[in-house]
Amino acid sequence: MHVVLVEPEIPQNTGNIARTCAVTGCILHLVKPLGFSTDDKYLKRAGLDYWYLVDVHYHDSFDELKQKYPHGRFYFSTTKGKKWYTEMKYEKDCFLVFGKETAGLPDRILKENEEWCIRVPMKKGARSLNLSNAVAIIVYEALRQQRFEGLV
Repeated sequence: MHVVLVEPEIPQNTGNIARTCAVTGCILHLVKPLGFSTDDKYLKRAGLDYWYLVDVHYHDSFDELKQKYPHGRFYFSTTKGKKWYTEMKYEKDCFLVFGKETAGLPDRILKENEEWCIRVPMKKGARSLNLSNAVAIIVYEALRQQRFEGLV
C-alpha cells in the first residue's frame, strides 16, 4: 500500500505519517515542493527511530508520480469527497493520496478524480482533521479490508 503526501507543509505531520508507514509497511511518497527540509529536526523527531523502516520516494510533481504508476488505483482524501472512506474497496497496492495541510489537494486533481474522492465524516462546521490522523484512519481501514495481511 502507498501513502502519498502532495506538498506537505508541516514536518511533524510528515514525521508522524512516516511512523505510521513504518509500522504498517506502507510506502511513503512525498510530492514536491515540500514545506520543510528533509533534514528538519521536527521531521526526524516525529518519526523517532522508525526512519530505517520507511521506504520513502520523492517526486517532483503529482503528474510524475502518476506516470510512474500508470496502472495504480488512486484514492483521494478530501473534505469535498462525496463518499466516506469506508465505502471504498481498497486494493492491496493502492495509493492513498492526501493534500497539504492548509489547502488540501488541488482542485484540478479532485475534478479529474471525483469518483475516487473519499472523506472522513466530521461534525458540521469542523474544517478538517489533522493530516496525520486522517492518514492513520484511512490506512487502517484499507489494511482492515486486507485482513491486516503482513501485520502481527
